[in-house]
Amino acid sequence: MANSAPSIERIFSITNELQFNQLAIEIFHFQYSHNKVYRQFCDLVHIDPIAITYYDQIPFLPVEFFKTHIITTGEKPSAIVFSSSGTTGDQTSRHHIVDLRLYNESFKRGFELFYKSPQELCILALLPSYLERSGSSLVYMAEKLIAESGHPDSGFYLHNTAELLQKLRELSASGQKTILLGVTYALLDLVEQQSFHFPRLIVMETGGMKGKRREMIREEVHELLKKGFGVASIHSEYGMTELLSQAYSSGEGLFRCPPWMKILIRDTNDPFSLVLHGKSGGINVIDLANLNSCSFIQVQDLGKLHEDGSFEVLGRFDNSQVRGCNLMIN
Repeated sequence: MANSAPSIERIFSITNELQFNQLAIEIFHFQYSHNKVYRQFCDLVHIDPIAITYYDQIPFLPVEFFKTHIITTGEKPSAIVFSSSGTTGDQTSRHHIVDLRLYNESFKRGFELFYKSPQELCILALLPSYLERSGSSLVYMAEKLIAESGHPDSGFYLHNTAELLQKLRELSASGQKTILLGVTYALLDLVEQQSFHFPRLIVMETGGMKGKRREMIREEVHELLKKGFGVASIHSEYGMTELLSQAYSSGEGLFRCPPWMKILIRDTNDPFSLVLHGKSGGINVIDLANLNSCSFIQVQDLGKLHEDGSFEVLGRFDNSQVRGCNLMIN
């Protein structure tokens, strides 16, 4: 069993499948040894840690545990606690972060892998539903990327829509490469007020109507946004409170992970079995940056994995579809 954590640099130096597997197995043993909740879960599902030799054999902790338990590996105190959004009365997820360096390194390196240096960009954030509450990991990430951008127009736009519209017109005229990061309903609200022709604009939606609009399928949303902003494709970010890494899509709903993150697809009727490429099922996430919480998480999204490693997010489980997730939840 691993008694000490691997170095942060090893996590972000992965270049191939062998390195990923070796580190995933090492982190599994470290978390099994030092994460009480994860160990109890593994024992309840009768996992023999010695028998695990490949990452697809590792058990995935249901994401609901972040609502009902403190998920930490080791005894170090939390530096910050990120929390999920939720409607009144909902129980929210809480991710206790022991070492912020892991999150800082993960989102910066991941962003640069897909979009190069923030210093080359103007970064505009339209995240009203997140800015109006504390503890958002997305707002934390956006704040750091905006600061690193250094562009005078980079920033958050909450209620000052008129200013944002003016900035977009000016940036379009100057040819400045720009990212507009926003929740889906706010982006749709924006293009209803004014349309653009801004081919260099990267529009990145983070998902969610937050009860503000009717739910729409991705293709319908993206067509409206492409037409409204005058762009060829709509980018997306796949992340969540319980993860320290993000996958990104540059269009068509196909996401790709950084080298220290991996997606597997489980059978919807048997959460302990995986399905083949091209088959839909529940999404399991390996996030090796989650070193001090849990790196192996079974989330409530439905998805499909392709042979080239890209994946799609097809929707959400409803409560009746969640099986095998309530062993320890009370």
